[in-house]
Amino acid sequence: MPSTVLARAKSQKPRFRTDKKIIPMFEPAPESLFLHQTSTVQDAVAAIDHSRRLGIALVVDQDKKLLNTLTDGDVRRGILRGLLLTDCVSKLLEIKQATPHPLPVVGLKKHSTKQRLNIMQKHAVRQLPIIDEQGRVVTVESLSDLLECNDIPLNAVVMAGGFGKRLFPLTIDTPKPMLHVGGRPVLEHIVNKLSNAGIHHLHFTTYFCPEKIIKHFGDGQAFGVDISYINEDSPLGTAGALSMMPKPDNDVLVMNGDVISDVDFVAMFDYHRENDAVMTLGVLPYEHTVPFGVVEFDGNAVSQIIEKPTQRWFVNGGIYILSPLAFEFLKPGQRTDMPDLINQVLGAGKRVVSFPIREQWIDIGQHADFERANRTLASA
Repeated sequence: MPSTVLARAKSQKPRFRTDKKIIPMFEPAPESLFLHQTSTVQDAVAAIDHSRRLGIALVVDQDKKLLNTLTDGDVRRGILRGLLLTDCVSKLLEIKQATPHPLPVVGLKKHSTKQRLNIMQKHAVRQLPIIDEQGRVVTVESLSDLLECNDIPLNAVVMAGGFGKRLFPLTIDTPKPMLHVGGRPVLEHIVNKLSNAGIHHLHFTTYFCPEKIIKHFGDGQAFGVDISYINEDSPLGTAGALSMMPKPDNDVLVMNGDVISDVDFVAMFDYHRENDAVMTLGVLPYEHTVPFGVVEFDGNAVSQIIEKPTQRWFVNGGIYILSPLAFEFLKPGQRTDMPDLINQVLGAGKRVVSFPIREQWIDIGQHADFERANRTLASA
């Protein structure tokens, strides 16, 4: 099968909703979004997750006057800094002081729709608390409330060309992303997650049995998306197929085709933009407990012994966002794995940031993982 090169997806220009009044009647801010400085990180996670559309928690005083806001990105930065779910929200607020928005970005009750939209776009935020003259929270608006187009300017590439040798005999004549989990191919779960996030221009890289993927998905219209294909004539690694694309105009989400996850792609995109990154890596916490007492030395003198310590790292989750600049490091047709690309970008002094994944994440690379994925989705 000849290689198929992707066409760039057309970016959509946001449009005002025409059904908004200049000064609308506001719905009250949900009490579930309210936090106090004595609340915990777990409380912040619950508040943010309660309304994914808004994706924000509001730190208020006893009179509901707004003190600050916490977003999904603020929580993930706290996770990277080692905060526990039982830690106080005040620690998240301390970390927030080093971000582009140490203080809350707000709109006033008297502002028109256009003024509120301008505030969001100026500060690159998707949520806007609305306060009255006394600083009390009236409501919260999201960017999607004010625009007709809810899509985000992000295309996606799903790497679906692997052999899946560790899953033999299941993958003898079936691409790993086409294995059924919860009654549907893994790739179909991924397509639905992307579509629900407002990402509708998708590209699949293929190599092994590409016709089975193309037959199932076609151009994507039956799944509410647009799908293009890049077929590798020879395996190009976990990043090499990206070199067959024209350089994109917008950021690109790249993910492995054997990962089932509830990652919030919109939050990841916001995080990528907020950190002005050339690449953003989705990372997962990984812990290992040493089953023995670890002895530490100063020379040959024992300084201390630590009984069964737990070591904690962050590992690669196979989900990335690449800016157009990252594509300049790829050479057409050259085999490249994603770690190679990351190291090249870092070597050039460009910014690469980590996005901690706190949602469900399952890699189906081995039989035990495949079986666990089926059990998890069956009970969902």
